[in-house]
Amino acid sequence: MSAPTDERQDPMDFNGKTALITGSGAIGGLGHAAARILAAGGADVIITGTDPGRGAQVVNDVRASATGTVRFIPADLADPRAVRQLAEDAGTVDILVNNAGVVPFGATADQDLTDYDAAFAVNVRAPFVLVARLAPKMAAGGGGSIVNVSSTAATLGMPAMAVYGATKAALESLTRTWAAEFAASNVRVNAVAPGPMTTSKVVAAMGPDLGGMGLTTALKRTADPAEVAQVIAFLAGDGAGYVTGAVVAADGGRTAI
Repeated sequence: MSAPTDERQDPMDFNGKTALITGSGAIGGLGHAAARILAAGGADVIITGTDPGRGAQVVNDVRASATGTVRFIPADLADPRAVRQLAEDAGTVDILVNNAGVVPFGATADQDLTDYDAAFAVNVRAPFVLVARLAPKMAAGGGGSIVNVSSTAATLGMPAMAVYGATKAALESLTRTWAAEFAASNVRVNAVAPGPMTTSKVVAAMGPDLGGMGLTTALKRTADPAEVAQVIAFLAGDGAGYVTGAVVAADGGRTAI
């Protein structure tokens, strides 16, 4: 992606770009919200998930406001072969959003190691494989943008979230390393760290107020997924052309207080 030449250009203009968003195959999630914004800006969007039926629902919803193409590729990101196949099926992309994540809850002494392995497979290994396969293609095409979805759990000690926090801390470390590694190829790599957010999955598990987690933030509320998706879209676009290696907190001030 070339550096912007006109300061008046629309930072949310994604015409001519292809975006792959992992963990986007369910209505009401952060990936779904990001897909809607990128598609509305003109991007050709590739949605991924494990359930083709739910994926079809997301595709139909996103297409309603899209000007480009929208398609679904099923992929189980816990399987490294499936991740490599996803990279092959996606082809050349300009934007990669590593959003898929597994959230194992549990005290360290009680943590199931199968869940531990699954979390690192999806949250760390899958982004690693996708970047390894797709970033060189971005470089060959003149550049691109990678946005990793982290969490406040990467920097805050949260009981019952030792494994999840460790995976996100690893992803933030990779973000900085990849930014340095691919900068010469005009591939920017950043991360977004959301705080408490009312995705459909979290609301179903914790209730509409997320157990009062919004009150732990400076803004004293939870985020709508679309608010965090706007930050993802900004980092993905040419308006953030001088931003790389950053971890942007979209957490209502949770890590500032």
